[in-house]
Amino acid sequence: MTSPQIEIQIIAAIVAIACAIPGVFLVLRKMALISDAISHSILPGIVLGFFITHDLNSPLLILLAAVTGVITVILVEAIQKTGLVKEDTAIGLVFPALFSIGVIMIAKNANDVHLDVDAVLLGELAFAPFDRLLLFGADVGPKSLWIMGSILILTVVLLFLFFKELKVSTFDAGLSSALGISPVVMHYGIMSMSSITVVGAFDAVGAILVVALMIAPAATAYLLTSDLRKMLYLSIGFGVFSAIMGYWTAHWLDASISGSMTTVLGVVFLFVYLFAPRKGLVAVLYRQKQQRTEVSLLTFLLHLNNHSEEKERHINHLNEHINWQKVRSKTVLDLALKNNMITINNEIVSLTEKGKEFTNLALEYIITNKDERIEKMKDDFFLFRG
Repeated sequence: MTSPQIEIQIIAAIVAIACAIPGVFLVLRKMALISDAISHSILPGIVLGFFITHDLNSPLLILLAAVTGVITVILVEAIQKTGLVKEDTAIGLVFPALFSIGVIMIAKNANDVHLDVDAVLLGELAFAPFDRLLLFGADVGPKSLWIMGSILILTVVLLFLFFKELKVSTFDAGLSSALGISPVVMHYGIMSMSSITVVGAFDAVGAILVVALMIAPAATAYLLTSDLRKMLYLSIGFGVFSAIMGYWTAHWLDASISGSMTTVLGVVFLFVYLFAPRKGLVAVLYRQKQQRTEVSLLTFLLHLNNHSEEKERHINHLNEHINWQKVRSKTVLDLALKNNMITINNEIVSLTEKGKEFTNLALEYIITNKDERIEKMKDDFFLFRG
């Protein structure tokens, strides 16, 4: 690998980590769309900073862009709190307006500033190694690496300092207030950090990849765990993996690096969405199928429990009177036999003692909705797992 290739991958990995951390809290707070809003609405801040300094490399651009990001959040919440529109509608109103203001400012006062698709939407990581940072005449590396590295260090330090406060305010704002932790301060702290991260990554990777790196790894991790620490680790892992894999995919296909990274993020999310052990689509469909079968089993056991006549307990009764198809009848019978809940003699079905106990416990649970006595049943039956 050449030096620029290594630097591109390091920058991509650092951007992925820096975006993944605030992204987890945005996903948990159901504010994923706000990252997209911030990534577009920071344009007026960048333009205003350029008007003041006439230098595209000035730190003031980052500061004003971050301030614009926070203003976006404030405006969205102000509109939402009126109760006239929901949050997604407020976001859809605010960020196009701010983005348009930035475009108009460029068109009227800075026509010589180049604003193209690569700069605004996709970014171009391939050029990042050539934008060097010079200190006292010495080349100390790519500028993006230093900017995002500094933002990442700040993010990690703040995460360690305020992890407990962030956790409490994210999951229970009422408890947070009772403990003296201001949910508002935590909220705007996350929004400020998200704005700074978006601004720092904007030039290197562009708006689309910033949003993808903030939301996709966190959303993927959310499907695999309910533990905040594990979600942070998994989110970082997915982000870094997608960044590196996306780079080599772009290298093999001779395609856009940012576009390839976003595609890999989408593929990783799709794989987990389908095959996650508990929340994946396949697992959910399987669980629903099993629950339907177990509901049929309970219906059948209740029927046996309520009828002593042999004709009501004949195997053919399932098809003739309960109106089940043969495949469904066989599935229910096999499940009952497997769990030693019934016996079959001369095609007459009878409840075992275990079957009677199961039926009585299930009835009690249905009537009272108290699950203390069905704990041991949860391991074997999806029906009682909630």
